[in-house]
Amino acid sequence: MKANAPNHRPLRSGELARLAGVSTDTLRYYERRQLLPFVPRSAAGYRLFPSETVVRVQLIRGALSIGFSVNELADIFRERNSGAAPCHRVRKLAAEKLMALEVRLRELQSCRRDLRETLGEWDRLLAKTSHGKKARLLETFAATHPKSLTRRSPLGLLTRGKPRQEKRE
Repeated sequence: MKANAPNHRPLRSGELARLAGVSTDTLRYYERRQLLPFVPRSAAGYRLFPSETVVRVQLIRGALSIGFSVNELADIFRERNSGAAPCHRVRKLAAEKLMALEVRLRELQSCRRDLRETLGEWDRLLAKTSHGKKARLLETFAATHPKSLTRRSPLGLLTRGKPRQEKRE
């Protein structure tokens, strides 16, 4: 991302998007969610953003990257725009996000231990299974790990968004 706009002239949305490293759709979304202040339009209908909006978009992107939600940011900006200082609230929200992340990391570490153990068990099972025969790895896992039947995998985040492999015939 660029540090700032080169001068203080108003920016059209395409130029702002380029300078801030986002798409124009992202800018429209931020406007709809009231993360960006209302901006006037030119006679031709173009939105004209103050050059300092680049810094605001970078602030939004930074906050989103550490776990703040769009709703939280909208509330914080509304509070800020009304003259309040939401700094303590921002700090509290960030602390809550850190606590949630710590819990998530412990879950992932537990899942990693379980998966390592399972792979070791499967390697031993496969070593005893004749080539071409079914080792029934998943069935064995379900039978020997009953708590896994009620637990959601913390690996869901790691597999979401990957394209599905189509079955080829």
